[in-house]
Amino acid sequence: MSVTRMPTAPGAGTPGAGPRRPRMLGAGTRTPPTAAAIARRRWIVALTKRLLPLVAVALLATVALWPEYHRDAEQGRVAYRRSSLIPESGQLSDARYHGVDEHGRPYTITATVAHQLSPERIDLTKPAGDVSLPSGTWLMVRAQQGVYLQHAQQLDLSGRVFLYRDDGTSLSTDSAALDLKAGAAAGAAMTHAEGPFGTLDAQGFTATDGGTVIRFAGPGRLLLNGKQK
Repeated sequence: MSVTRMPTAPGAGTPGAGPRRPRMLGAGTRTPPTAAAIARRRWIVALTKRLLPLVAVALLATVALWPEYHRDAEQGRVAYRRSSLIPESGQLSDARYHGVDEHGRPYTITATVAHQLSPERIDLTKPAGDVSLPSGTWLMVRAQQGVYLQHAQQLDLSGRVFLYRDDGTSLSTDSAALDLKAGAAAGAAMTHAEGPFGTLDAQGFTATDGGTVIRFAGPGRLLLNGKQK
């Protein structure tokens, strides 16, 4: 009689040995974090939550304010030859100022001599200026003397003030004030005007919209097409 021996499972014959459990990858090498590490991680997360909104606000402010800063930097710039400046007296020759009015129209002011008396006031000798309009027309002005208030963008002219518009209209007067920021000019002295309409003598004038509209103060004398009124 023959006896067949059945195979036994591994470890079944070892006293006290139970079933083997599957071993997970890395289960024997992972180290639980310490209390200090957990506290440091929480501090970093809290700091990041506070810094991110501040960084976002700073970026948005930079994007919003950069065009204004750029525009302010471009609105006023005095150009001159380095050799023409006299530091002791604050005087320079062949001065040139570039700017834009509130409608974005560029203008230029030049002077044979500019004397800066204060951060705000500049006295000009033989000032001249011109402004270009979007329509392609332009207005020119010149005088013997001028006072330029650079932050207010105002120019006060005196002594043979002459204004010319490229449609052939010209004005002659003794004094005038120009608001370069608003693109306006006005004068209260006797004004003589000539142009395609004829000739006009008035008590003063007001020019707006970059000189496209000119109004005269009466009483005055107007001559149109050879007829006196």
